[in-house]
Amino acid sequence: MNLLSKVAIALLIPAVAAALRLPFHEETSRRTAVSRLIGSSAAVAAASGGASVLAPAAPANAAANAADSVTRVTLNSKNKKKFPLASFGPQVYDDETAYKLTLTALEVGYRNFFASVLAGNQKGFARAISLSLSLYNMPASATNSGTVLSNRANGEQAAYKKTKQGCLENMSAMAFGNVDKLDMIMLDYPGPNDDSVRGQWRAFEEMASVDKTVDDLAVSNFSPSQLDVILNGGGTKPTVNQLPYSVAYHPAGMVDYNAKRGILVQSWSPLSRVLPRYGNALDAVGKKYGKSAAQVGLRWIVQSGAGFCTQSKKRSHFEEDLDVFDFELSEREMESVGQLAAAGVL
Repeated sequence: MNLLSKVAIALLIPAVAAALRLPFHEETSRRTAVSRLIGSSAAVAAASGGASVLAPAAPANAAANAADSVTRVTLNSKNKKKFPLASFGPQVYDDETAYKLTLTALEVGYRNFFASVLAGNQKGFARAISLSLSLYNMPASATNSGTVLSNRANGEQAAYKKTKQGCLENMSAMAFGNVDKLDMIMLDYPGPNDDSVRGQWRAFEEMASVDKTVDDLAVSNFSPSQLDVILNGGGTKPTVNQLPYSVAYHPAGMVDYNAKRGILVQSWSPLSRVLPRYGNALDAVGKKYGKSAAQVGLRWIVQSGAGFCTQSKKRSHFEEDLDVFDFELSEREMESVGQLAAAGVL
């Protein structure tokens, strides 16, 4: 059944619509991507504002129908909503493309989304979220998030003001989808010094405690010392640290230093540098399980203790990336895949 049919059913039979579930890295073709670098999800990590959606519906494919304990984790915050390990992030394309791809991701089963203000397509993203909320009765206060970029602001007060501006821009963009509260706000990059980080975080904490327009606070590209600037201040602990963690790049201790602080690592650009370099090796591992190279690369991330955020323009790739929760790599396979980068295997 196509999307228009679902919309018609939803409008005619609300009870049926409630039972249905609608349920980013530029890609021309994942298979031809082995011959060239896929566009990086770093665009998301450089976003000045964005939106992400957490929706509590059951995904469409078999893998995503696995138990929540397999596909989601509980974050360290007082908010006990479970956070999906698999996320989708719209990249640099127009509003209409963002709208269509977000609906596709929802249909396939994604329940966590990141959209970029710098990409210029938050309105399209918000439109899709608005439609999903109206069709599937998912409350806005329980289904959304965003990102802020203020890393060039130097000093506590300057960083505070720039970050505060980014928070307001998030809410302004999400208003196009009638969303008035975010599940999560993510600070994409730390400021140039400790005082700047403190200013950034002060604005975030106000968004949660004063404005009450967000539940969870998160960061991206933060080192252990930068995390400790926040933690040593005695304030709100970040729930997620989004990092370029993948088979191609996984410095020792990256997941561990976050886990010791109670913070989940979420990989951005989990496949862009992986498939062109290690596609053949990963494909060989996947044959045993009937899985693709991309699925093995994503599964390795999950079994390493992290989540991931992918992107695509093809429905088949959306489905493929989500279908990684019904198999498990052996210890030997985890070790051998983890050593590909060091060994220079192609």
